[in-house]
Amino acid sequence: MSLTVVGSVAFDALETPFGQRDKILGGAATHFGLVGELFTKVNAVGVVGGDFGDEEWAVFKRHAINTDDIQIVPEGKTFFWKGRYDYDMNTAHTLDTQLNVFETFEPKLSENSQSAEFLFLANILPMLQKQVREQMPDAKFVAMDTMNFWITSMKDALIETIKVVDCIIINDAEARQLTDEASIHAAARKIMEIGLKAVVIKRGEYGATLFTQNGYFATPAYPLESVFDPTGAGDTFAGGFMGYLAAHKEVTNDTLRRAMVYGSVMASFNVEKFGTERVDALDYPEITERFKAFKTMTHFDDIPFERAANA
Repeated sequence: MSLTVVGSVAFDALETPFGQRDKILGGAATHFGLVGELFTKVNAVGVVGGDFGDEEWAVFKRHAINTDDIQIVPEGKTFFWKGRYDYDMNTAHTLDTQLNVFETFEPKLSENSQSAEFLFLANILPMLQKQVREQMPDAKFVAMDTMNFWITSMKDALIETIKVVDCIIINDAEARQLTDEASIHAAARKIMEIGLKAVVIKRGEYGATLFTQNGYFATPAYPLESVFDPTGAGDTFAGGFMGYLAAHKEVTNDTLRRAMVYGSVMASFNVEKFGTERVDALDYPEITERFKAFKTMTHFDDIPFERAANA
């Protein structure tokens, strides 16, 4: 089954303790699409300026991502973000944001994109997310992302958007901010009361947790000795999560749990190099090997509880 993603396509400039990049391909739709296409066909919906060149388009083409619905504004510039990370990679320090053509972005979905049964609404204006959802009333499963700015500035509109999707994927700080709850378990339950089937809370280096009506399921982050750049890790996680669900055509408690694992596995590759450099070069044997390592790391047999003899 095909998968449609609506979100930013951007240029990023990055500084970390391990190096820097002045202008590389980024954006939520990009990070999501490069991973999602490893599982199924992906339609990307976004906007770029005239400065988006052949080298950038080649990345999408090489991965067979459908770009028919990426609008081109020849006289405009592509969305640009510059950020810095210190040794605490959980926090990005924004140095420059230039919305450019993304500021007036209005998603326009072709019949091909609308016909996808799975939809991911990346971090854009909540009203635009809702408009896209309305263009795809027959979508089988819809997930969304958001950010602290929308929670602060237009919480009511955000909640109206949450009401029309099936799943939200956010980080722990955003979950607490949205619900005024200190516990992520309490926060997730409160978010689910809006009408969701699932809530996924990302916890950075501590992994991610899935909440459904059937309970919860937690996955750790894959342990890495070298983390170069976490930019796009959340969107990469979402790409693995939604890509797996779309490829397996059904959303059950079991497929949601397996999707969580694949989301975590894919995100672990993303942070190993800058931007899309690592994910762009991924192959299936690498993914399979890391999945096996992840399984070994988290597996344990039943452990009977018993008191020591003569104790």
